Amino acid sequence: MASSKSFITTLLLVVTMSSMSISLEARHLLQTTTQPNLPNIPTLPKPTTLPPLPSIPTLPQGNLPPFPTTIPSLPKLTMPPLPSFPTTNIPTLPSLNIPPLPAATSLPNLPSFPTTFPSIPFFSPPPSTSSP
Repeated sequence: MASSKSFITTLLLVVTMSSMSISLEARHLLQTTTQPNLPNIPTLPKPTTLPPLPSIPTLPQGNLPPFPTTIPSLPKLTMPPLPSFPTTNIPTLPSLNIPPLPAATSLPNLPSFPTTFPSIPFFSPPPSTSSP
């Protein structure tokens, strides 16, 4: 156990020292005053002008007949009259005598539901080992 504690302590010390040296090197890079020599970016060639687009040829115009000035009317349709229902000789339904319902009695008793949870055997405390 003591060797694992010393190993963890040594490992933390090494990580701390390495992070300190990295931050010092980064600070040294930030404090340099000379700029590194970067290569020059070549200039891009100037774009050339595109040739003009070809013109769209004109399409021939068709000769259409003139629209009629009057709209022809549709012929009037006559519908035959609807058939009428006869009002005489309609049979009547016989009347039915329905016996009255029996008087309402009290509702049957509903079973009662338990309001507490039953005990579960494996969650109960173990039996005591001392005898009286």
